[in-house]
Amino acid sequence: MNQDLSATEAARILGVSLATLYSYVSRGLLTPGVAQAGRRKRYPRDEVLRLAARKADGKRGGHQVAAAMNWGTPVLETRISRIADGRLHYRGHDVLTLAASATLEQVACLLWDDGGTDYFAADNAATTLATNADALRASAIAGSAQQLSPLEAAMCALPLHARTMSAQPDDAHGRFITGAGLMRLLAATLLNRAPSVQPLHLQIAQAWHADATQAEWIRAALVLLADHELNASTFTVRCVASTGASPAAALSAGLAALSGAQHGGGSTLARTMLETALTSDNMERSIATYFSGRDPSLAGYSHPLYPQGDPRAAYLLNAMSPWPQARTVLAAGEQAAVHLGMPPNADLALAAMSIVCDWPPAAGEILFALARSAGWIAHAAEQIADGGVIRPRARYIGNYPAA
Repeated sequence: MNQDLSATEAARILGVSLATLYSYVSRGLLTPGVAQAGRRKRYPRDEVLRLAARKADGKRGGHQVAAAMNWGTPVLETRISRIADGRLHYRGHDVLTLAASATLEQVACLLWDDGGTDYFAADNAATTLATNADALRASAIAGSAQQLSPLEAAMCALPLHARTMSAQPDDAHGRFITGAGLMRLLAATLLNRAPSVQPLHLQIAQAWHADATQAEWIRAALVLLADHELNASTFTVRCVASTGASPAAALSAGLAALSGAQHGGGSTLARTMLETALTSDNMERSIATYFSGRDPSLAGYSHPLYPQGDPRAAYLLNAMSPWPQARTVLAAGEQAAVHLGMPPNADLALAAMSIVCDWPPAAGEILFALARSAGWIAHAAEQIADGGVIRPRARYIGNYPAA
């Protein structure tokens, strides 16, 4: 389908007059298509959207890379996800709408190419999963013996298991089939269970003895956390993928970045805060003491990209609110929000959910890692398609040689 825009449509998206639009053409900022007989020139939709994004960046302070690396102006272009006006969208689809019924597998395929292909079809991955079962069990035992965390075990084991996977064509279709297999292998490693073609949220539910309601919470959480544009782990994955490294290596790099307390470990810190408050004889004092000198954003509260509140957290907390078993935990979370004057973020929601459901201590990190692997695969493929190694320059501020 031709998605070219008329001059009027292009000017509306750009927020400019027709005269300004034509000046963009004369300056080489836009390339109109060749006009057909009796028709006016039209403008490629992708070019118009890219120019609109760049104009918006300029209004926020220009392409200042120093600011960009710290919640500022974007440094990479993407078609995968967008955070704006307090909402998160995957390829134009509102994540809250997707969370109502979609599975992580469906969202992964949407993030990967939005072409309607089911890369998780059982006949694509069943053989790979069967051949990896014994190796996965062995690595899980080794990881337990060395007291590795689930994320550490996965980042070590994933490249090893990937070597036994069936080779796929070196194109986007093949890479996404490989991605589907890698996500299933990642789930098996994180959960210390045999690989399976069962839906990922149900695999987690079975491993943690979750009931049907809790399985729905797991499904929604995985969808809500599948991508979040250019966070630390995703940028790491894109850097690694840009060097030509294998998909498994790129995912392992993402896991390494995610394992830090200031990224994927946030839900664990939030869980510690809630558990401490719940066992204290003075909840208010316990919360105040916990956050004394601590960055609230690292333990479940506030988010620079959501000044009015993280919609992912609101969705999950609202889902839990009717449950009588959740009331005390949610009350503790709300009391911390009042004390800080800040709304909760997704880490707090994961922490609350894991306590209410009596899931393992690392449950929040496991959900985060498995969900985000879908986005990592999307970004790795986009980076490969764009081409070029990501290699920023540094601004030197050290000593200079004496004259």
